[in-house]
Amino acid sequence: MLKLFFDGGCRPNPGPMETAVVARGVVHVATGLGIGSNDEAEWLAARHALAVARDLGETDIVLLGDSARIIAQAKGARCGSDVLRAHRDAFVADAAIFARVRIRRIARAQNLAGQALEALHGRR
Repeated sequence: MLKLFFDGGCRPNPGPMETAVVARGVVHVATGLGIGSNDEAEWLAARHALAVARDLGETDIVLLGDSARIIAQAKGARCGSDVLRAHRDAFVADAAIFARVRIRRIARAQNLAGQALEALHGRR
């Protein structure tokens, strides 16, 4: 089982989106993802985590993120907009290749991917 930390954000909100994923101590950052909201960036980060896991050849994964809304939506809660629903549907489709995908909420202070994004911008 592989644990992947994920986080997405944009500054300002809405604004240019970026994501980070940490797997096995390696940080994977993606920038230039277009303009969107923090929630959209979080969905892109969750999908980024799936892509990293796929590239590593993993089939049993745990995604760890700090966005309560995105974690809840990934577990089946109602999406508040068509845009977020489309992101969730894409996430579900991407996740279908794995034998097991779990997604859990962790505190912001525990999110290694969030710390990586902060470090990218010189903030701690």
